[in-house]
Amino acid sequence: MKEQISTDKAPAAIGPYSQAIKCNGLVFVSGQLAIDPESGEVTGDVKEQTKTVLINLSAILEAAGTGLSNVLKTTVYLDDIGDFAAMNEVYATFFSDAPPARAAFEVARLPKNALVEIEAVAAAG
Repeated sequence: MKEQISTDKAPAAIGPYSQAIKCNGLVFVSGQLAIDPESGEVTGDVKEQTKTVLINLSAILEAAGTGLSNVLKTTVYLDDIGDFAAMNEVYATFFSDAPPARAAFEVARLPKNALVEIEAVAAAG
C-alpha cells in the first residue's frame, strides 16, 4: 500500500506530484530544488543550493520516519556539469559514512532556474 509523505519543513510540490511516496519498505523522494520553504525562492551558488536541497530532502525523509543514513540511491541533476566538484564537496558532508549509489547528469534546464536538483530512494527505516 502506498502512503503519501508530506511536510511543511520542505517546499511544497510545485506540480501534480508528492514530496515522497512510501511503499513496500522504501521511500521515493521527488527531486528537490534549493527552494526555501518559507520564501519559496531559489538563491545561492551551487554549493549553497546543494546544502539547501539536502536539508529539504532530509526533512522529507524525517517525515517518512527515516533519514539520510538510509538513502540507497540518489540522482543528481546539474545545470552545468562543471559544478560537479563543488556539488560533490557539499554532498560528501551529508553522506560521509557508506554513501548511497548515485548518478549525476547535466540537464538543459531545471525548474525555477535552479542549479541542482536531487531525488532519492531510501529504506523506510
